[in-house]
Amino acid sequence: MTPLLKHRTLSAAILDQLRKAILDGTYPAGAQLRQDALAATFKVSRIPIREALFQLDAEGLVRIVPQKGAIVSELSLDEINDVFGLRRLLEPRLLARSIPALAEADFTRLDEMNRQMVAATAAQDLSRWGQLNADFHMALYGRAGQPRSLTIVQSLLQSSDRYTRVQLSDTAGTGIVGMQRAVDEHAELVTLSRAGEIAKACAFLEEHIGTVHDDLLRALERGAREDAP
Repeated sequence: MTPLLKHRTLSAAILDQLRKAILDGTYPAGAQLRQDALAATFKVSRIPIREALFQLDAEGLVRIVPQKGAIVSELSLDEINDVFGLRRLLEPRLLARSIPALAEADFTRLDEMNRQMVAATAAQDLSRWGQLNADFHMALYGRAGQPRSLTIVQSLLQSSDRYTRVQLSDTAGTGIVGMQRAVDEHAELVTLSRAGEIAKACAFLEEHIGTVHDDLLRALERGAREDAP
């Protein structure tokens, strides 16, 4: 392995671990991510740490603040609306282009992902569920032939994963219901896509994303009421 490739592989591994730690709440909103402390933790120089933090800043998971460094981003209502609004615009367009090119092997893979999501739902494993959810959506659009749009959507899915975990962790008991409903809706998306029902599949997808968005806003509203004095 060349030094450059090794460096890139190391940076990517650190990025993945930091992203996971933010998504699962190990580093909560407002936490400061100090480069020197992270470098000591990962036993690396500050260079790959800095690169990972800049990428997390681009993904919206951290903010680079002068004199303070990297701060884990707060949950922002404006960003939530922006992320889910963009998803409702871009994902149906990708699905419409992907459906005609999806092969039976693709549908078999999608079915298997959904079965794994059933198991993650039963175990209430939010981390596993969130990754499978993102993978499912990306696989559904994988034949669209629009790599730039796919890259944007992948970033949006990473951002929405963090917000979705808030919804699924809702103390009102709606989290498990949301997980089960998403699995059922994914199965319907596969059925419509397999049947070549492009218009119906795209409309259903937009509704699916909108439902998650609405549930999240209600969960945040409940949380705000519970936190109020």
